[in-house]
Amino acid sequence: MKDILKENERIDYVPGSKLKIIQNKKRFCYGIDAILLSSFVKTRNINYAMDLGTGTGIIPLRLYSQYNCQKIIGVEIQTEVAEMAGRSIKLNNLEKEIEIINMDLKDIPSKFNKGTFDVITSNPPYMKSGSGIINHDESFSISRHEISCTIEDIIKVSKYLLNDKGRLYLIHRPNRLVDIVWTARQYGLEPKTLRFVQPKAEGKPNLLLLECIKGGNSELKFEKPLIVYNDNGSYTDEIYDIYGIDKENKNE
Repeated sequence: MKDILKENERIDYVPGSKLKIIQNKKRFCYGIDAILLSSFVKTRNINYAMDLGTGTGIIPLRLYSQYNCQKIIGVEIQTEVAEMAGRSIKLNNLEKEIEIINMDLKDIPSKFNKGTFDVITSNPPYMKSGSGIINHDESFSISRHEISCTIEDIIKVSKYLLNDKGRLYLIHRPNRLVDIVWTARQYGLEPKTLRFVQPKAEGKPNLLLLECIKGGNSELKFEKPLIVYNDNGSYTDEIYDIYGIDKENKNE
């Protein structure tokens, strides 16, 4: 098992499943954002799904464990991260079901047919290019800033990939909500369900989860906010449920 690992890497379990994932403890580890996004996917039947900017491959692994999809593609522009995600797929013997592709998502139309996917997910860079302090480490910069892709790039390629009534699922920052909704509508992806994520019940949201449907009717539904922490700093029951942790053992 150790032969599959490189320096600073470890093997963890994918939350809520028996699948395993390789992570680089110093550079490439998934965050709670990816877990929340994969849990927000609502459609019952998924044959073909794609995760844009897949990083460690956590979302494809989570989707497979939840939906047993026929095929999931994870697209990642960073070669080192894509290679690590690919090793996680091999570790679980899921090469036929999940494929990690190292490519720029803007080049997707040259490789995939139009209108062939049921679901697209994306946990994109949150910060506009030129805003905030850019990390000197290129991998961190690409993950956090719109350097390699913008929210419009993601929405544009999602429109191309999705079949009629196909669904796009995004997690992002609340201050980008207007940009996201406006852009999604420009490309025929109708915002349908919105849920804010709050650190605590009395706080302001710091994340949003959004479902858009290609060719959907214009009606946006709001779900109750997802609260991450109780007042005492412990996770809420819903977070434990999302992570697949038995409530009876949550305090152990």
